[in-house]
Amino acid sequence: MFLLKPVWAQTKFSGKNVSVLVYTKNGKGYVHDNIPSAVAAIQKLAQQHGFKVDVSDQPQVFTTENLKKYTLLLFPSTNNDVFDTNEQRLAFRKYMQAGGGFVGLHSVVGTERNWPWFKMMLGGSFVWHPPFQKLKIVLIDPAQPSAQGLPKIWAKEDECYFMKDLYPGTHTFLAHDLTNLNPNESEKMKSIAGPYTTLYPAAWYQKFDGGLVWITALGHAKTDYQDATYLRHIWQGIQYVAGQVRKLDYTKAYASTHDEAVRY
Repeated sequence: MFLLKPVWAQTKFSGKNVSVLVYTKNGKGYVHDNIPSAVAAIQKLAQQHGFKVDVSDQPQVFTTENLKKYTLLLFPSTNNDVFDTNEQRLAFRKYMQAGGGFVGLHSVVGTERNWPWFKMMLGGSFVWHPPFQKLKIVLIDPAQPSAQGLPKIWAKEDECYFMKDLYPGTHTFLAHDLTNLNPNESEKMKSIAGPYTTLYPAAWYQKFDGGLVWITALGHAKTDYQDATYLRHIWQGIQYVAGQVRKLDYTKAYASTHDEAVRY
């Protein structure tokens, strides 16, 4: 049985007071077949660690009153436009500004590609990936709490996601070894990777516009959600965010529109 206990002091996790909304809606376009596997894995983690999970693909759940129930929101491989209205987008943003938490998996970086604020929150927006292949993932920040127990070099089959509209506020702790990618894609990779030459972000976190964000671009295969190392990875991301989110304070939610400029 996969069961991990907290291994760091600064994030005391008590599942008793943690509630997670897992949101699975996809917009028009490609839909990953890993989503049911991801949901099942998160539900199993909830059973093991004592936190509550609600699952929905209905954008109507994004109201201020409803979101007040949740410690964090988790988007597993969502893609394209996942909200129906700007009012729903504003409710999401106010939740983050109030001090909420967000965890995103894999193709989440392709979500809401026309909403600049959301792309900034994610750290960028998906543009391309080479074919699924065996990758080397380098642990470049072993002190990051959610990296505890991960291999220094993680060899796994997955997709290396490249992004545009990169936001400079993120902190990478896992990085793709670009020198290990199939050389048949090297020219296109060089043109898209920009200033990154040997390493490229694979998992990162940031405090953004009042909220705490944790993203991993890993997790394409359905089998990942039964793999102990990957499960450790996403569980520790959930634990890291939940351990820092305190009581929501909506007096800090200043936005009156979903796309209002960020107040730094």
